[in-house]
Amino acid sequence: MSNNLVIVESPAKAKTIKKYLGKDFEVLASYGHVRDLVPKEGAVDPKHDFAMKYQPVERNRKHVDAIARALKKAKSLYLATDPDREGEAISWHLQELLKEQGALQGKDVQRVVFYEITKNAVREAMEHPRGISIDLVNAQQARRALDFLVGFNLSPLLWKKVRPNLSAGRVQSPALRMICEREDAIDAFRPQEYWTIDSELMHSEQKFPAKLVEYRGAKVEQFSFTSESTAQAAVSTLERAAQGELSVMAVDRKQRRRNPAPPFTTSTLQQEASRKLGFSAQKTMRVAQQLYEGIDIGDGSVGLITYMRTDSLNLAQEAVAQIREVIVELYGPEGLAEEVRVYRTKSANAQEAHEAIRPTDARIVPAGIERHLDADQFRLYSLIWKRTMACQMAPAVFDTVAVELLAGADGAERTVLRANGSTLVKPGYISVYQEGADDVVQDDSDHVLPPMKEGDRVKLVAVVPSQHFTEPPPRFTEASLVKALEEYGIGRPSTYASIISTLRDREYVLIENRRFTATDIGKIVSRFLTQYFTIYVDYDFTAKMENALDGVATGEQEWVPLLDRFWKPFIKLVKHTETSVSREEVAMARDLGPDPVSGKPMSVRMGRFGPFVQIGTKDDEEKPRFAGLRPGQKMDSITREEALFLFQLPRKLGATAAGEEILANTGRFGPYVKYGSKYVSLKTDDPYTVTHERALEVIREKEIADANRLIRDFPDAGIQVLNGRYGPYIKDKTRNAKIPKDRDPKSLTLEDCHALLAAAPVRTFGKWGRKNAKAGAAAKANGKANGKAGGKADGEGAAESGAATKTARIRKKTSSPIAANAGVVPTAATAAGKAPAARLAAKGSKAAAKKRAPAETADADPPAAKTKRRKT
Repeated sequence: MSNNLVIVESPAKAKTIKKYLGKDFEVLASYGHVRDLVPKEGAVDPKHDFAMKYQPVERNRKHVDAIARALKKAKSLYLATDPDREGEAISWHLQELLKEQGALQGKDVQRVVFYEITKNAVREAMEHPRGISIDLVNAQQARRALDFLVGFNLSPLLWKKVRPNLSAGRVQSPALRMICEREDAIDAFRPQEYWTIDSELMHSEQKFPAKLVEYRGAKVEQFSFTSESTAQAAVSTLERAAQGELSVMAVDRKQRRRNPAPPFTTSTLQQEASRKLGFSAQKTMRVAQQLYEGIDIGDGSVGLITYMRTDSLNLAQEAVAQIREVIVELYGPEGLAEEVRVYRTKSANAQEAHEAIRPTDARIVPAGIERHLDADQFRLYSLIWKRTMACQMAPAVFDTVAVELLAGADGAERTVLRANGSTLVKPGYISVYQEGADDVVQDDSDHVLPPMKEGDRVKLVAVVPSQHFTEPPPRFTEASLVKALEEYGIGRPSTYASIISTLRDREYVLIENRRFTATDIGKIVSRFLTQYFTIYVDYDFTAKMENALDGVATGEQEWVPLLDRFWKPFIKLVKHTETSVSREEVAMARDLGPDPVSGKPMSVRMGRFGPFVQIGTKDDEEKPRFAGLRPGQKMDSITREEALFLFQLPRKLGATAAGEEILANTGRFGPYVKYGSKYVSLKTDDPYTVTHERALEVIREKEIADANRLIRDFPDAGIQVLNGRYGPYIKDKTRNAKIPKDRDPKSLTLEDCHALLAAAPVRTFGKWGRKNAKAGAAAKANGKANGKAGGKADGEGAAESGAATKTARIRKKTSSPIAANAGVVPTAATAAGKAPAARLAAKGSKAAAKKRAPAETADADPPAAKTKRRKT
């Protein structure tokens, strides 16, 4: 029997730690969060000091039960979840659940943290336990409550004013604004022409380039030459003055030292992994988690890197000493920095872990363990190992030279060229690692120049004018977006991956050529929030709120007054916007001019199923005409001619052999062909260009597939025996029935079908069956997305992505025994000795559903298609 029970978050970490602690310790995993807010309105109650109503995480209930059973045999409980706010909160929630079950009576409960999973680090941590930090727990609860309240109130407002299933969040919305503002800057950009004057020179039989830097006594700027004529005039002046030769005016030689980048933080690791490895922020954190928790490299599982959620640049003295020993061993004494480099964190609120991300053992060289790692693990570990080695290596040393050359006589109207060169003398850390950069500008100094001295004559071989145009600001990459979020103080390193993931999942942004592009719906949501909730998507406001929340973690601020100051003006603005702003105002309709046939106004706007073009208005006697935009078309850029082209649908293509008219059209589920009363989806064909012959082929393919799908048909009874994805089944208008494996589907009689259908449950989804299935899948996926290490949220930002999904659940009446029995759980402050909050005021889910139901405006939205159809 083990006297000590240790709880970590993941089974991988449990396996590694168990090896170090021995037989007196049992190590189990919580699989992430064990409790979460109830998924309905009222989970956070602002009227009662933001009391939070929790329920157990159902998927992890069995793990909590296993912990409770193991605890009966143990004397001591060590809560060893991750060393950050989320980890502290998981430990607190687990303690509260076990306390409710009476499992902690007579047990010694301690909190330990592991910043690296190595034998010495684990044993050192176990010798220095502490209590749960209520300040860290309150900091996590404050963020969770804030994100829940923002998402639970803004998201339904977006459903009413824009379209269903959208979301807004305290951190994701400023990030979306950042991407959209960059998109606006690109749209508003107008290129400017400019010219540069380059030359090819020769000295001592060696050719080298030079640039015109002074013309007629004035410094050459970017827009000194803005046309071909002015550039050619400068070329002529230079050639006349030089007469084929230039004289060396000055030679400036310097030695330049370039120092290595500091070791990785969470943010810089995500940036470099994006630049060098092409990893998303989410993938970087997932692979880093694996390296931290432990991998078997031949002698059992061992953690290869320190904790990967940190914004500290500090390195432990023992680690630095080992790193420097390895540098001397691998690269010689000349590769080592003369003095130990000590890096200081610039952030005033550096938090999470006490060290930068580094290898737990510098002697574990990547090449030595490559066979034990998968490709992604090896590449990321190599990146971390090299960066860590480089930070204590000698600087790279360059010899640089700048030569100024005069064309003709010196004086007030002189013309001067400059040639730059550099030579790498000592590679230093560059032999191991060099930091990447976004949107790199070409370095013109990377040349080796021939030896020259003042007064030398240099041959002018050629003068070449080059035309250029200014370029718009670049779209964000994942690396540059993470960097910008960090610079503005939006979110925290542990939340960047979930912020980016949420923006992509909600289809607010697309990634094209590894850069973010805002979608139409992303732009509309951002404009709506920026216009009506300006302060809450303001970068400075978001950064100050993050700092205030950090103050809760350090005990400098009380979390309830902080939330109260935020909540009152926020909810007041939400209610005002709900009643004073119409859906028409939010749709951001753009006028495209009159329809040439009817003369009615034509506009492009956003509807429930996406962007569309509308001819006419809701006030017209005739109903407006609608046409959805094609893939790749955008509301901001579609032209009047392109919009008119959309109204070619439905297209008459001809008829079938049986005389049924064939139409090509597009609807809610995409493009299709209709023949008679039947429909066939167009998987690859364009409804605007599909031919009659191709339509007949698609119809024939559909009929063959249907014939193979149909086993038996009883048309008078409305019953069919069909081949489905999961095998044969029976179907009528209300039920689907499985066919027993010992029955031949072809031999079933009508009476057999009636009997099997009578025993089957009634289908509960609506007419468009996939709608509810998708919603359920999305909710399930969201629950998984919130998990880290099998269930822990990847920072507080993950709460935002769950808020809209949780809000969606109240739209239908549910009955959950867990939710029904869930009471108001004391906050961490209550656990610390403060008076418990008053009981939450109960609200009926039906009333809440009515209140939250999105308002539909029929006139503003196009129908899916003139004739309803099922997706095929």
